[in-house]
Amino acid sequence: MTPFDYVRPTTLFEAIEALRELEDARPIAGGMTLIPTLKQGLAAVGTLVDLAHIDELYGVRRQERVIEIGAMTRHYDVAHSTIIRDALPGLATLANGIGDLQVRNRGTIGGSVANNDPAADYPAALVALAATIVTDRREISADDFFVGMFETALGPDEVITAIRFPTDRRSAYAKFNNPVSGYAIAGVFVADGDPSGPRVAVVGAGSVVFRATAIEAGLAAGGGAHEARSIKWPADGLITDLHAPAAYRAQLVSVLAARAVEKLI
Repeated sequence: MTPFDYVRPTTLFEAIEALRELEDARPIAGGMTLIPTLKQGLAAVGTLVDLAHIDELYGVRRQERVIEIGAMTRHYDVAHSTIIRDALPGLATLANGIGDLQVRNRGTIGGSVANNDPAADYPAALVALAATIVTDRREISADDFFVGMFETALGPDEVITAIRFPTDRRSAYAKFNNPVSGYAIAGVFVADGDPSGPRVAVVGAGSVVFRATAIEAGLAAGGGAHEARSIKWPADGLITDLHAPAAYRAQLVSVLAARAVEKLI
């Protein structure tokens, strides 16, 4: 691991100043991806800016018809929040299936979203639920946030502070996961209640989260789990790797969408 400096701000203002002023500075949240990457020599930093001691970045808050989750809130806390379990059970289920217990107690929702691993779970929930990513300088729609593999709309030195979810939704998540890492070989999040109709978002199958528009149309027309399963998703553009070929992932999209619809509450 290449040597680096370390700073531990206690306010968001201090963190932003450090990221802007220190050379090659990068923020660290739970460290579930960044630390292994540094250890393997796949990345190098001049300074790590630790966000773990900034109290304002933690917590789950309900504000009328919106739930706001602080960016440093751990997966475990998302999974076990009574607010989230009551209003958005699909999101709680998703968080409870991330990695293992150790990962859920260290990893954060903001860190996962900012990293945008194509096999990570949260992007499916954010897109399907039409969430809003709040940063230190603006608000970004989830539809505009996930740009490409490990790429987001975040600018240099921009930090996620919270994520806001509308609460007037039914939601469910179904995943076929890698048995070792827990990452999604494919995962499908279904949400119902958006004014534009059902929203179905897929992770793990492609290089970036995407909406299964054909399945959305079937559900909007009154179809259920059977109709979702009957829609054959094309393999074109999906991932082929050592875990599964594109055709297998395409089949999973339809199967998992049906399973999510069956669980929709």
